[in-house]
Amino acid sequence: MSSALTPRTAAYLGAVALQIEKKLQRALGSASQSRNLLQELFADIALEVDDRAKEIIFEEEGVVYGAEDRYGRAYCFYDVLADYFVSTPKSGDSIIELIVQLWSQSFASNIFCLLFYKRMFEVRFDNLDVILRYSSALVQGAKNVFWTDIHTNARRFSSLFIYLLEEVAFRPERLKTISPQAQRDLFLLLSRFLFFYDTDDRLEIFLKQFPDFPNAILVGGAPDIFVSELANQLQELKVEPVLLHYLSRVKVLQGLEIRVATSRRLKTCLYSFTSPGGPM
Repeated sequence: MSSALTPRTAAYLGAVALQIEKKLQRALGSASQSRNLLQELFADIALEVDDRAKEIIFEEEGVVYGAEDRYGRAYCFYDVLADYFVSTPKSGDSIIELIVQLWSQSFASNIFCLLFYKRMFEVRFDNLDVILRYSSALVQGAKNVFWTDIHTNARRFSSLFIYLLEEVAFRPERLKTISPQAQRDLFLLLSRFLFFYDTDDRLEIFLKQFPDFPNAILVGGAPDIFVSELANQLQELKVEPVLLHYLSRVKVLQGLEIRVATSRRLKTCLYSFTSPGGPM
């Protein structure tokens, strides 16, 4: 979507933003219905953009919009809205304020992440306390939605992952806009899902971008941290096709310089899945 919105497109997305704001207001005003309303809103913004909406949103291109990623995933509303809240930042201010009041509710961080992940890095926030709060919510929300994909063996949120990997983790000037703790948490999160989203071909550059970890002297460098997070992820996977997918990518770890203890832990983890009588 072009950053220069036509009046028709801007009006349509403005109306969508208004509906999001109204649902958040309803969630804030009804404690008993808050969770259900937020879950509904999360589902709405994760929906694929239908043909009628495409005609309005992408009218300036003059062609049928058929963008699909490597998984054949169609464009979703959160993709469109994330761009919209970058091009018109003030239109999202009231939505953010409502989400902040709903932080403790399930799905609040998910919604914040999907709507504002691009704004976090492309529109400056000057208040340090705000940056700390939003950084934490961003990483937590991303973790939640990636696990949603894991549970369904889908790739609905692949564009979010690719953005955080290529446009944030690989770009130090953007990465530094979030708190140091959020930077480390983000790299741990990306480590767990790199295989799932078929981005292990970026492993070498990913490892070179790792931020400093205070406990690195104890746990090792970036390769050790990556492999440890991968082992943790493997132990938590319950969906067999997803687990098989991970195991099919393990060969890319060959040649990594990791500590003996890290190597032993990964081998023990893999053995538990491949040995007779194991989970597989």
